[in-house]
Amino acid sequence: MNTHSACFVRPALAALCVASLATLVACGGSVCVGFDGCGGGNGMPNVAISGTAATGRALASAMVSFSCAQGSGSALSDGGGHYSITFNATLPCILTVTSGGTTLHSLAFAGGTFNTTPETELMLVYLASQLGTNETSLIAGLPSNSQFQQVLANQADVLAAQSAVVTNLQQRYAVALTAPAFLTTPFIVGQAGVDSDVGALAAAGAIDANGMPDPAAVSLLSAAGLAHPLTTTSTPSSGTGGTGSGTGGMM
Repeated sequence: MNTHSACFVRPALAALCVASLATLVACGGSVCVGFDGCGGGNGMPNVAISGTAATGRALASAMVSFSCAQGSGSALSDGGGHYSITFNATLPCILTVTSGGTTLHSLAFAGGTFNTTPETELMLVYLASQLGTNETSLIAGLPSNSQFQQVLANQADVLAAQSAVVTNLQQRYAVALTAPAFLTTPFIVGQAGVDSDVGALAAAGAIDANGMPDPAAVSLLSAAGLAHPLTTTSTPSSGTGGTGSGTGGMM
């Protein structure tokens, strides 16, 4: 018996009806059963992801798409490039931010803060090369490729790729990046940290006028990933968006 019918059969269940309907609203329309909270009819968990999309300027009113191992969603960024979504999905997710002629990618291995910048674009290039493919094939293959899912869900693998991006960019372009945990560090456009690092990379020629990684930077990270292939990986982590850095090699 569903809770709507129960409302008319037993007055004692009125409180349950109210709670169920309130939870339904909180789920954004997902089906909620009993006291288990939000969960779509397909049994996927409820995931909350937020972050900032920027290229040295905020990607305002940009379309942000989330394509996950299972499930998908979309949101619009605000005037500061910030986006937020809560939806039913199975991690990991690849984020795609589109604004005019600029399209950048990122990933989320957990719920929490996961930004999208030219640095995260290069991180996906590096990870794709480690997996013996390219970024386009990595994104397209995520829903069906278990190895892609395992690696992108593994915090250690992702943070190692993040570290490799920092190391390679600093050495090739002679810049000192102040926010090495660029994937998960909350930031505001115009302030020091992740945003000022992107500005420094643009000034050094690693990012073009459209806010996209320069082809030379893409080639650099692609070659670095090929030099450090991923053949095995540890058990995927679970938890909130992390900070810090893993190990990753310079060519």
